[in-house]
Amino acid sequence: METSAPATAAPLTASTDFTALVPAEHRAMLHLELETIDASWLQHLIGELSKPYFLKLKRFLKDQHDQRKVIFPPAADLYSWSRFSKLPQVRVVILGQDPYHGAGQAHGLAFSVRPGVRIPPSLLNMYKALERDFSGQFKRPAHGFLRGWAEQGVLLLNASLTVECQKPNSHAGHGWEQFTDAVISLVDRHANNVVFMLWGAYAQKKGAHVDASRHKVLKTVHPSPLSASRGFFDAGHFRLANEYLRSHGQREIDWTRLPAEEG
Repeated sequence: METSAPATAAPLTASTDFTALVPAEHRAMLHLELETIDASWLQHLIGELSKPYFLKLKRFLKDQHDQRKVIFPPAADLYSWSRFSKLPQVRVVILGQDPYHGAGQAHGLAFSVRPGVRIPPSLLNMYKALERDFSGQFKRPAHGFLRGWAEQGVLLLNASLTVECQKPNSHAGHGWEQFTDAVISLVDRHANNVVFMLWGAYAQKKGAHVDASRHKVLKTVHPSPLSASRGFFDAGHFRLANEYLRSHGQREIDWTRLPAEEG
């Protein structure tokens, strides 16, 4: 007697109904993720959302809101990195640690601030490094809005995705680090020839498991004014990133492409 082969689950795609994959009792809690994480990422990260650590994180965030604490970035921007830098287009990863904790600054992209907001010191030092890497080509913009990089495949990812107003690192250790580890692992496993820029001990520890045989891993000190003078300006990471991409048949990043408009 012949037996049929066991049915296999259909692979997840961008058109999958992700809500149906989440237990009914968790759907309201995970509404933000289901609605605002880009499908190119969500099809791989959907399993993370129902893990105990992530549900605990969501309960923590709900408690913070119930206490009327001001949380940055705004909820609609929390996963903007996934929409501006879709997974198949990621070519460079720049890791940050914590969102900016001042009003109007954070909008979901590490190191970036909205147009009209004063350029933070670390980003200013990144611009100075770019002026060295591309002398005569890169002109420092009057703003710190980095969407133009993100849309070219530069994933600007913080280790923790939320923070309480005026309380740096206030949401560290509540689960975001495990989630963003999963994001980094996803890029590591599903892409080839990506440039990882790991600035400072924290980012280097977080990116320690990236497969350097398949990707380019660049390490130096953090661009913070406290450490930038110890090697950041001379590291040449932006130039090295483009050289690597070009040598592997990929488009270089146009680091000068930084429109100030949000539309």
